[in-house]
Amino acid sequence: MSYQDRDKHGMYKGEGAAPGPLMRHGPGPGLMGADTLMGNDVFNKDGEDLGDIQEIMLDMRNGKVSYAVMSFGGFLGIGDKLFAVPWNALTLDTENKRFTLDVAKERLEGAPGFNQDCWPDMADQSWAQQIHDYYGTRPYSDDSKL
Repeated sequence: MSYQDRDKHGMYKGEGAAPGPLMRHGPGPGLMGADTLMGNDVFNKDGEDLGDIQEIMLDMRNGKVSYAVMSFGGFLGIGDKLFAVPWNALTLDTENKRFTLDVAKERLEGAPGFNQDCWPDMADQSWAQQIHDYYGTRPYSDDSKL
């Protein structure tokens, strides 16, 4: 299901009138409602379905999105493994109304994950570094050191 399908407030109404990354009607893909992103599909560049976004994690110290929690595997929501994917590892595909993650399906199967009953301490810096190392990204906190 795409973000347009979940738009209960009409934020993306008229979006088709101005296609592309700089839409003139509603928030567009440059500024989006977090609730409309929940459940969005995530595919890799090979077109393989990797899962969908279950939650969006905000860093309350700096107001930035840190992670998208993505589900993968299982059947009808049972046995799904959850993954915290760094937000900057995801790309919004406005044409297909989904996200792209540049990771092979086999690599994702071996990614550090967790189950819904045992979430990691995502504020732990060593845990965060492990996640960023796995996906080849840098934490936002590193951006201020440039």
